[in-house]
Amino acid sequence: MTTLKNDLLLRALRGEKTERVPVWMMRQAGRYLPDFMKLKDKYSFFERCQRPELAAEITIQPVDQVGVDAAIIFSDILVVPQAMGMEVQMVEHRGPFLPAPIKRASDLEKLRVPDVAESLGYVFEALRLTKKNLDGRVPLIGFAGAPWTLLCYMVEGQGSKTFDQAKAFCYTQPETAHRLLQLITDTTIAYLKGQAAAGADVVQIFDSWGGLLGPDDFEVFSLYYIRQIVAALKEQALTIIFAKGAWYSLEEMAATGAHGLGIDWCIRPEIARQLAGPHVALQGNFDPAKLLSPIPVIRKEVRAMLDAFGEGPYIANLGHGILPNVPVDHARAFVETVKNYAYEPAR
Repeated sequence: MTTLKNDLLLRALRGEKTERVPVWMMRQAGRYLPDFMKLKDKYSFFERCQRPELAAEITIQPVDQVGVDAAIIFSDILVVPQAMGMEVQMVEHRGPFLPAPIKRASDLEKLRVPDVAESLGYVFEALRLTKKNLDGRVPLIGFAGAPWTLLCYMVEGQGSKTFDQAKAFCYTQPETAHRLLQLITDTTIAYLKGQAAAGADVVQIFDSWGGLLGPDDFEVFSLYYIRQIVAALKEQALTIIFAKGAWYSLEEMAATGAHGLGIDWCIRPEIARQLAGPHVALQGNFDPAKLLSPIPVIRKEVRAMLDAFGEGPYIANLGHGILPNVPVDHARAFVETVKNYAYEPAR
């Protein structure tokens, strides 16, 4: 087994002291990199996901070009509904489209908890290949969508700012909603266990639409299922929960036993730390749009963010995915400022 040359991320997640703050960026393997765009012009979205050599190449690009402290496998959260039997299309300039969404209890009959080795084996193969090609340079992160976020797409059939149809489905057909959430959860547990077995050191659960729910509903429709996933993975991989906008439940998320909690830019780091407690690693929370600022401003703002997080286990990241129009040298400035911060007298 290859020894990791840079294990900063893993040590931060375990709550150990690190000589500097580890840094990576959500959506770092993707559309802001010119080399990624060349592959995008050549291959369709799902081709890039399903061909392990392409996914591995894309995963490693930001390690080489931006200098991040971790690689995150190139894939998509919607490969899970796809594996469960739903058609998923990626429509240019429109995003995901599921032509036959779930509307009633009888629609669940077309879904299955799949054999993940069969239906998602290409992700595991991409992880194994990436792990081999990284050769211990940095840890490898796997991921899946949280059950609530996947339900949003599976019921709505497409992206939405509010997911009113998904919420109405949960409020008017709660029994069916919980059956669907459990099917997604069972699939996700098997999927993430497969990722850990294939070489993922860390797995992140993306609850992109968690913040659309109030605290009580977040517990009922989201956290209840995330808790099952974190518990099932505890022997196999370090876990991070990123529930965008659901800062009000940081205390409850910390109680799941997850090693890290991602936060967006709408909460002050000191309040996040107060809610999450001293032991869990916080991850975030730079506004991705700020990467469009001039480089000297990015450096100043990144240092201010690092000052605000202070001591305690911490991973520098964005508060959501990197935007496609961010110049590569701006992304690099973000990463380099974090890397240089530890050597400044202020820390």
